[in-house]
Amino acid sequence: VQLQASGGGLVQAGGSLRLSCAASGFSMDYYSIGWFRQAPGKQREGISCIGSSDANTYYADSVEGRFTVSRDNAKNTVYLQMNSLKPEDTAVYYCAAERTGAALFSAQAMGVLVGDTFDYWGQGTVVTVSS
Repeated sequence: VQLQASGGGLVQAGGSLRLSCAASGFSMDYYSIGWFRQAPGKQREGISCIGSSDANTYYADSVEGRFTVSRDNAKNTVYLQMNSLKPEDTAVYYCAAERTGAALFSAQAMGVLVGDTFDYWGQGTVVTVSS
């Protein structure tokens, strides 16, 4: 079982990147997929999550309106399209999979995506946004 996050890189402020999270060893179909990031010296932040249905999503206030999460179950991959990037978006970005959907439900209700209940984690991809 593995999650592989990719697509990070160096981009200028205002630019865009698309991150991918590919699963192997299991089917993403019934999993919620969350995106988290951790900047140097800061706590991990849950920024987005998509349920098994494309219609069920969550975005943190910090990325709302700039980032879009989507999934292609046929490719067993989830994407995070990041537009209008800012220097404060610089971080290591991780994807994670959760079977129960509890994290997404909680995030939508409480406004915070917590990673405690996620079953599988990717290794992270680095995003650097220059000013």
